[in-house]
Amino acid sequence: MANLVNLESVTHGFGTRILLDDVSLGLGAGDVIGVVGRNGDGKTTLLRILTGDLVPDDGRVTVANNASIGVLTQATTGDDAHTVRDWIVGGEPDHVWAAQADKRGVVEALLTDIDLDRELGTLSGGERRRVGLVAVLLGHHDLIVLDEPTNHLDVEAISFLAGYLRERTRAGLAMLVVSHDRWFLDEVCTRIWEVHDGVVDSYDGGYAAFVLARVERQRIAATTEARRKNLARKELAWLRRGAPARTSKPKFRIDAANELIADEPDPRDKLELQQFSVTRLGKDVFDLINVDYAVGGRSLLEHLTWSIGPGDRIGLVGVNGAGKTTLLDLLADRREPDRGKIKRGQTLRLGYLSQTVGELDDSDRVLQSVSRLKEQTKLATGREASASNLLEEFGFTGDKLVARIGDLSGGERRRLQFLRLLLSEPNVLILDEPTNDLDIDTLTVIEDYLDRWPGTLIVVSHDRYFLERITDVTYALMGDGSCVMLPGGVEEYLDRRHRAQAVASAPTSAAPEAPTRSDAAMERQRKKDLTRIEGQLDKVAKEIEKLHASMADAASDFEKLASLDEKLRAAQARQGELEEAWLEAAE
Repeated sequence: MANLVNLESVTHGFGTRILLDDVSLGLGAGDVIGVVGRNGDGKTTLLRILTGDLVPDDGRVTVANNASIGVLTQATTGDDAHTVRDWIVGGEPDHVWAAQADKRGVVEALLTDIDLDRELGTLSGGERRRVGLVAVLLGHHDLIVLDEPTNHLDVEAISFLAGYLRERTRAGLAMLVVSHDRWFLDEVCTRIWEVHDGVVDSYDGGYAAFVLARVERQRIAATTEARRKNLARKELAWLRRGAPARTSKPKFRIDAANELIADEPDPRDKLELQQFSVTRLGKDVFDLINVDYAVGGRSLLEHLTWSIGPGDRIGLVGVNGAGKTTLLDLLADRREPDRGKIKRGQTLRLGYLSQTVGELDDSDRVLQSVSRLKEQTKLATGREASASNLLEEFGFTGDKLVARIGDLSGGERRRLQFLRLLLSEPNVLILDEPTNDLDIDTLTVIEDYLDRWPGTLIVVSHDRYFLERITDVTYALMGDGSCVMLPGGVEEYLDRRHRAQAVASAPTSAAPEAPTRSDAAMERQRKKDLTRIEGQLDKVAKEIEKLHASMADAASDFEKLASLDEKLRAAQARQGELEEAWLEAAE
């Protein structure tokens, strides 16, 4: 099938820097491609050239005849005087567009809190971006190009978006997406383009397969980028040892992945970090006792009693408006509860990364702002680090060291804000949407640091991958004033939300359903099944290894060799059946 868009020997740069150097690639119907790379390496430039928004310095861009391309950019678009209804459904009344199930599902999932008759000029930046996303999804396009589509979406909306796009791409829709949300990339993409150093490298599979392939490529090429390589190997180890739904993605290379991470330790030693945290924090961190808090007559927290101890690594999820940032503000003593009490440990040294970057002085210079805090510090991990070394780790080199903070991009300001927070040497970190505007390579640097950080960590994030990567337990604000622990993590949260919505929409006269097994019981059984199958897989692998050794010893005995070969085939078939059973249990 012919490509929808082709780039032939395209070169483009800004000033003296070449972002794309003699790049040739194509994208056809049904392709779902994720674009990754560091901030400033040319991802958005590549998208603009592919969509015809930017003319390259050299080379040719060809778009198939009559191909329709829908684009979601990070810039705000649309006429302020138009209504949401005008933009997304061409002004159609509710009884017309809502009669179409696909349109109704998208609007209900992504714009549930927005009145369609509101003018665009009255929307916030996040609301306007969500409306723009819906407009692209509902358009009749052959190719959609999405630049950071998960921004301003909660985990529930991101989960819906991934499922919706999978269905659309199975029907032939092509998609090109730039995103730092690695879970989303893994769920929807069949290929990854990595933009770096003027070139675009292509990898088959989603994000997990991309990590594996990149590590293999680095190993074969004996790359000198030691820091980047180590982080990628560490992330691969976590992907293989983490939740089965993630590890099942690159199943065609499970053996290769196991070989690569054979000597890679777990990302963090939980017991050692816990002991170190107790010595730095004592036994008490936060104790919330019957806390109530309401905004505008709506109760966000009701009778909340919660004890947070030293070394706890907590992820916090909930729908937009459920009170996640409010709860963080209460913990950080930025707000007072309406009722109840919050006790804080006497040795607590709090670092709070808020969603805003207003605390940075735009007139200051990068290196000066960091050096003024502390020229050299001993990080919580025990490692000595100078300001310049930390700046280099976080991507500030060359001209960026003397750049005005006001001239930095949103992602660069976010990186600097996080770096300055580390230099204050906190023993409790509260992070509110820390992944906003950060590229994947920067996120791996932050994850690597947090792996070795021994304090108490509380994180609010819509980035499911980041949340699962650095935290040990997940809590959810359910929107009814409660804060509950989720043993099953984000999956359990989404399941609870879906069941609650199903109950709310079910007719009241419907007969009660038969009781089902509890989530906890199902989770225990699933883990038992996985453990049993993994044990059987180990036995079969050892049997196959012995058979290979026996065949090598019996190389000249053709009769025995034939018998051993028959046993080997049977063992390999059994291994294949067990792997399929493991994947089914994991899903």
